[in-house]
Parts: sequence; structure tokens; C-alpha cells
Amino acid sequence: MKGLKLSQILDLVEYEKVRVARRRELVELKTARRVSVGRYLTFVFENRATVWFQIQEMVRAERIVDEAKIAEEVDVYNALLPRPGELAATLMIEIDDAAEIKPVLDTLLGIDTRDYVKLTVGPHVIVGEFETGHSDEERGKLSAVHFVRFALPPEARQRFSRSEVALVVAHPNERARTVLSDATRKSLLEDLA
Repeated sequence: MKGLKLSQILDLVEYEKVRVARRRELVELKTARRVSVGRYLTFVFENRATVWFQIQEMVRAERIVDEAKIAEEVDVYNALLPRPGELAATLMIEIDDAAEIKPVLDTLLGIDTRDYVKLTVGPHVIVGEFETGHSDEERGKLSAVHFVRFALPPEARQRFSRSEVALVVAHPNERARTVLSDATRKSLLEDLA
């Protein structure tokens, strides 16, 4: 997937003119790209539209007007885009009760360092590859947000539209499986094209 360019990012004034409509479009797009697995895990599969929106919202929130700083944001967020043959997702550990955040995160330590998160496409099992630096098992710290990639072999990409596709979590303290809906599979097929 081609990265975004600085020239595609709107300035603050232009973005405000289209923000409401673009936000509505993105909420609709993310509905199909959001997959809950188990009690706490939500995967949001990233693409150019989701990344563009994140950059625009960051520029807006931080009131960034310097082109060099906007270019830095573009570079950082472009890293979230899937590479050819991949799906890429932000994994959020969502815990509603503030008193439960640390205990739940403690039980999920290691989720990003082993083969606990997988994508299955028919008989193919693709282990998620996590971005490093979001946990420290020795100190008992786990971030609530992670970034994970699934590099699909050619056979799995060929079967993606006609096979059952599921996200599987096989952590000792959280075991769950969610089959992707037809709408989700269809949306993600565009990433693999």
C-alpha cells in the first residue's frame, strides 16, 4: 500500500471544512474494519483512509502548522500501513473499569511477544508480528495499544475471499476466536490487492 504524502494532508483551515463529513465516512469504514476478540481485545485494520484521518486529527489536536513537523507525523503514521501481502492492525486492550486496567493488563503480559495472536485463512495460520517496545515483561508493564502485522503467504491471499477467516487469541489468560464477517473480509481484500 502506497504511503501518504505531505501534499495529501490538509491544513487546519481546509480540514475543518471537511472534518464532519470525513469523520462520518471514517466511522462507517472502521465499522467493517473493527473486530472484537474475547473480553478485551479490539483490532482495527489500518489502511490509507484510517491513517490519513489519524494524521489529520493529530495535526488538528496539536495545532501543527510547521510542514517539517507534519512531515514527521506522515512518516510515523505511514509505518502503520500494510506492506504488500500484509494486513496491519492496531490492537487495543479495552477495559471499561478503571480499577481493572492494571490487573487485566498484568494478566495479558506477553501477548505481544509470543505466538499468541494469529489470523487463520482456511487451513493457513499466520502468526501476528508485533511492533516492539510496547511491553516490558521484566517490569510487568504492558501498553494498552499495540501494532500487529499479518504477512499472508500467497496461498492464504488466494483463499482469503472464499475461506473462513478468523482472528485467534491463544494467550494462557485469554483464549478467544472471532470469525471475520463478510463485510470485514471484503474491506480487507482491498488491502491485499
